[in-house]
Amino acid sequence: MITHHLEFCGEAQTPIALDDQAGSSIRGALVGALWERFCVNQALPTCAGCPLTQACPVYELIAPMRDVGETGGEQRPRPYVTRPPVGRSYSPGEQLDFGLALIGPVARLFPYLVMAAQDIEHQGLGRRLPQLGGQRGRIALTTITALNPLTNERKPLYQRGNRQVHMPDCSVTAIDVRAYAQSLPNNQVSLTLATPLRLIEDGRLVHRFDPLPFFKRLAWRLDELGRAYGTGPLSAGPDLVASAAATIQVLHDETRWVDVVSFSSRTRQKTPIGGLIGTLTLIGDLAPLQELLVWGSLVHVGKNAVKGDGWYRISA
Repeated sequence: MITHHLEFCGEAQTPIALDDQAGSSIRGALVGALWERFCVNQALPTCAGCPLTQACPVYELIAPMRDVGETGGEQRPRPYVTRPPVGRSYSPGEQLDFGLALIGPVARLFPYLVMAAQDIEHQGLGRRLPQLGGQRGRIALTTITALNPLTNERKPLYQRGNRQVHMPDCSVTAIDVRAYAQSLPNNQVSLTLATPLRLIEDGRLVHRFDPLPFFKRLAWRLDELGRAYGTGPLSAGPDLVASAAATIQVLHDETRWVDVVSFSSRTRQKTPIGGLIGTLTLIGDLAPLQELLVWGSLVHVGKNAVKGDGWYRISA
């Protein structure tokens, strides 16, 4: 499996107010722009009945369906995740950065994402503000950069005022993941949960970090992504992962639960996207799990990954 990581930088033109989990605002704006600009069958309730799915970027990015014979639910996991901005409010002139990771071959759809991101300039971003007459804040997209989070390699793709746009060619491969994993200690690592980690085990939310459901969910997600967008599962199998994870302990736990909701302007519905944030340290025989940890830091884990949940950083 291959991932491409993009950093979008913009400048606030007016005040901007984002949701508490700002990835939801970014994802909603991009999805809305893609749908409005490129969907030619907007009257249909879903993509399932559309005859144009094989040539539609909206279908491939937003609602990819499983092929006949594929196991699992009706829909494949979406081939992207959002990296939310750090701040929640921005004044005119301040820089606003957010990220997007593309999983597998959908990187070829990058030009559509550039046009969708440019459309956000006209549609606005974040909450509707009284001081703007009930309109969303305005942003000017200035640059888009491709980066490899494991090697810190960076390549410019788009610069405001320059009509030429370069395709992403700064990918993260299985070789990069393996090399980075081997550089980590095999008996202790720390994780920083930068966005809410929302896990469900036996039908219940996991309110306190537990290595077993964490690694089980991580392996499940990576196997699903590997089958859909790579050459096959990325884990050694659920039984081996569970056996290895059962020996891992939490040495320090400084995480806390936060309640957050996202709101869809299209469906007019609220969705809970809260979870655990903070730092923790894991100890034990981590060698069989290191590559899974690195992959997870790239593609997130748990519920609502496309909205930015489940993003964590690894440190020795």
